[in-house]
Amino acid sequence: MATYRIAVLPGDGIGQEVTEQAVRVLRAVEKVSGASFEFEQALVGGAAIDATGHPLPPATLALCQQAQAILFGAVGGPKWENVPHEVRAERGLLAIRKELDLYANLRPATCFSMLVDASPLKRSVVEGTDIMVIRELTGGLYYGEPRGVERFADGSARAVNTMVYTTREIERVARMGFEVARKRRKHLTSVDKNNVLVVSQLWRETVTRVAKDYPDVSLDHVLVDNCSMALVHKPTQFDTIVTENTFGDILSDEAAILAGSMGMLPSASLGGTVGLYEPVHGTAPDIAGKGIANPIAAILSAAMLLRYSLNMVREADRVETAVRRVLEQGHRTKDIAGPSDTVRGTKEMGDLIVQHVERG
Repeated sequence: MATYRIAVLPGDGIGQEVTEQAVRVLRAVEKVSGASFEFEQALVGGAAIDATGHPLPPATLALCQQAQAILFGAVGGPKWENVPHEVRAERGLLAIRKELDLYANLRPATCFSMLVDASPLKRSVVEGTDIMVIRELTGGLYYGEPRGVERFADGSARAVNTMVYTTREIERVARMGFEVARKRRKHLTSVDKNNVLVVSQLWRETVTRVAKDYPDVSLDHVLVDNCSMALVHKPTQFDTIVTENTFGDILSDEAAILAGSMGMLPSASLGGTVGLYEPVHGTAPDIAGKGIANPIAAILSAAMLLRYSLNMVREADRVETAVRRVLEQGHRTKDIAGPSDTVRGTKEMGDLIVQHVERG
């Protein structure tokens, strides 16, 4: 079997704790698959600011460019909120996405049958939910120019962010959406704000044109406000969702309640030659260092790494099955625990999942 080089960027807060468990699971995969992983760790985000003054040191970017895949934790926290905007911890992640051309973020939101009651929504609403949200990742408001704050002598100010998309940017993420939907239930929902935004009018026009190349996939268009309501009213109507950067950021986080916790949601950022895999939760400074963070999103992100970057489909299935078996046995971290569940810490949950990966 081949040897794969994986860049490990734990980042800040609980990112460091959950990434450690994801690496342990990948080491268990090594034992049962014959594949070999070379893990190389580097600084990013707040930890990198403390050490180098920059959220994405050149050495970290170089490591990412040379790796087969990137395992990412989380960045940011109160400690770095007052640094200049251009060197905030979050800019490190944005820069990686831009430099590696990671234009599509895939976020599955699945309601595990044994976690239905962990969601604040009714069982009748969330049961059977299995959604893939595909978010355009390198355009829109987060990258558009001009942007900035203009301050005036009277103490007032004017802030500007620009939402901008080209047909090329829309078309390539739309094709990603159709390709993913084709492998799922062949239904793609494109989300925009076509009734107000000119950018969304181009978005809808472009997605509609691309749809002609995918006659086997049904397409519908939904306004973002209607979609946000439908996600908590009837989520099972959705299969695959594709949308622009800001809408996708908000909708994919909203989808977290369908899975019961942000700690259950992995993601894959694809498009360039190197994929980046990260849990969608943040650094959670309120629980960092306590050993109680849910590592499942990070571990499922590692499964996505196996599936999408290394084409190790059986091993990805093995990790996902191990997670399900541990949950079926009633083991839970605090964020998803019910009255009759056994509450486990971060490392304990990692231990249990590793054991099931090794057993098969």
